[in-house]
Amino acid sequence: MPEELYKKKEYQSILLRTLGNSPKLRIIDFFLDNPLFDFTKKEVIEALGMSKKTFYKYFPDLERDGIVIVSRKIGRAKLYRINLKHPLVTMLREYEKRISLQMARRKGIISRASNITESKKS
Repeated sequence: MPEELYKKKEYQSILLRTLGNSPKLRIIDFFLDNPLFDFTKKEVIEALGMSKKTFYKYFPDLERDGIVIVSRKIGRAKLYRINLKHPLVTMLREYEKRISLQMARRKGIISRASNITESKKS
């Protein structure tokens, strides 16, 4: 996984660009970007380039609130993933989708794609 995707500002997700770059939101965003995978805490810290102190300040809240859940254990290590059934996660995924569509419409990407589809039908 290319760590620079989560460290460099030019690669910021729509969620972080629109709602802010808080540590807690960065952790959630990381898991939202990787919903099919599970990670150790160490892997998340390294991918985000976040200090352990900052990570451990916010991660317990996410676990306690059920936003991030333990998916399995390997020895003493716990692996975590996003809880796709959590109402906040559902809301954030929908928000990200709507903002993406709105941005695409604004840039003319969606209309161009629909024009291509229309021309292929003819």
